[in-house]
Amino acid sequence: MAKQDRAVRTRRELIRSAAEAFGRQGFATSSLSEISSGAGVSAGALNFHFPTKRELGEAVEEAAAEALRCIVASAPTGQSPPLQVLVDATHLLARGLEEDVVLRAGFGLGSDATWNVDSGAKLWLEWRSWVRGVLAAAGGEGNLATGVVLEDADAAVTAAVVGFEVLARGDARWRSRGAVTRFWDLMLPGLSSEAVRAELDAAGPGVPAWGEGGPCVLGAGAGEVCGRAGKNGGESGGSGI
Repeated sequence: MAKQDRAVRTRRELIRSAAEAFGRQGFATSSLSEISSGAGVSAGALNFHFPTKRELGEAVEEAAAEALRCIVASAPTGQSPPLQVLVDATHLLARGLEEDVVLRAGFGLGSDATWNVDSGAKLWLEWRSWVRGVLAAAGGEGNLATGVVLEDADAAVTAAVVGFEVLARGDARWRSRGAVTRFWDLMLPGLSSEAVRAELDAAGPGVPAWGEGGPCVLGAGAGEVCGRAGKNGGESGGSGI
C-alpha cells in the first residue's frame, strides 16, 4: 500500500511539474529533464509513469478535465435559477484558473499551436457543452429574454471566458472576481427574462471568496477531487460534462 501511495504521489508531482513547464514555455520546448527535476524524481521514474512527453501532456489535460468537472458540479444549485448556476460556475472556473496550475495548463494546451492538432481545444469544448446545457435549461424554464438565440448566448459566454484566460496570462486581474462580476453585470440584463432578472446576482453570492477553501481540491490533479464536490454536484439543470 505504501508503494502504491508513493507511486500516486510521484505521478501527481510529475503532472504538476509538467503543467508548470507547459505554462511557462509551451509544450514543445518543455524538456522532460526539467519536468522530472521539478517533480524531484529521476528521469527513470518519469519514464516509468510516462514513456513519452505526449502521454504526459495527455495526463495534464485529463487531470485538468477532472478539475473542470469538479468545478461545474460544485456550482451551488438548490433552488437557484439555471442562469445563477451559470454565473456561479463562471466565478468558480475563474478562481480555478487562477489557483490551479494544472487546470490552467490544461486549458492552455488548447491554444498551444505545438500541441497535437487532434486534441484541439478539448477543455474549452467541454466547457461550452456544459454552458449550452445550462442555457437550454434556462430557456426551458422561461428564464431567457425574448429573442435570445441559444447558440449565440453560449458562444458569447464561452468567448468571454476564453478572453479572460488569454488576457490573464499578462494581467491576472482578468481572472478576478471583479472582472467576472462586471461581465455578468453587462450580460444578464440582455440575457435574462424579467421574471427571473431580480433573482440573479452577478457577483456569484454562493461562491467562496478567493483564497477560501472550496469543495474542489485545486491543484491536486487527481481524480479523487471530484468525490469531494458539494451535495448538489451534477444537478445543474440536468446538464453535465
